[in-house]
Amino acid sequence: MSTNIAHDTTGTALIIGASRGLGYAIAAELLKKGWNIIGTVRSGARTELHDLADKHQDRVAIEILDINASDQIAALRDRLTSRVLDILFVNAGTTTHDQHVHVGQVSTEEFTYVMVTNALSPMRAIEALQDLVPKNGLIGAMSSGQGSISNNENGGREVYRGSKAALNMFMRCFAAREAHPQRAMVVMAPGWIRTGLGGPDAPLGLEETIPDIVNTLLTKRGKSGLEYLDRTGQTVPW
Repeated sequence: MSTNIAHDTTGTALIIGASRGLGYAIAAELLKKGWNIIGTVRSGARTELHDLADKHQDRVAIEILDINASDQIAALRDRLTSRVLDILFVNAGTTTHDQHVHVGQVSTEEFTYVMVTNALSPMRAIEALQDLVPKNGLIGAMSSGQGSISNNENGGREVYRGSKAALNMFMRCFAAREAHPQRAMVVMAPGWIRTGLGGPDAPLGLEETIPDIVNTLLTKRGKSGLEYLDRTGQTVPW
């Protein structure tokens, strides 16, 4: 089942993890396209999102959220109870300190932190906020092409890969609760981008990737069900 939503239709987007990097850039791009933005940051410290809010006080709101604190997710849900979220997108994520560490060698503490941040906490946020997203809205999470089991031929970044594969599976489970889901859902594989998480050696910059990511999200709003997509809208094998 698909709905017909014009690509230029605007509304309110909640971007969880919007203080910098991909989350901030997605928020800024949506703002340019006429959207109202609610962005979360982990603390009251000054971020790029605050600069954006200063310039667009009527269209950018900032909420404090540590996505790993379930009580803060519940409190955010209470604060937004009267809002309609046309897009709910969870961008928050992390990786191991040593990206080359093998899964059997990583500490239990670090493994748990990455899995909770990248897989459990995004689903907790989606579970808590889903009823604020209308049937013609979009629920999404930032995954990675490295979360694809089918495409994993070279290994590497084992803990990070596992966390994103787990996120993908949890989103599949979430979508499968309804035999014929009406809402659009997406796990996004943005590519290797130069951000704090992607590092300086990444081949892609924000300026060349963010417009594609946002256009793919807006196009997906008109297509019900879950898809695993890259930034250009191409399907990524699970």
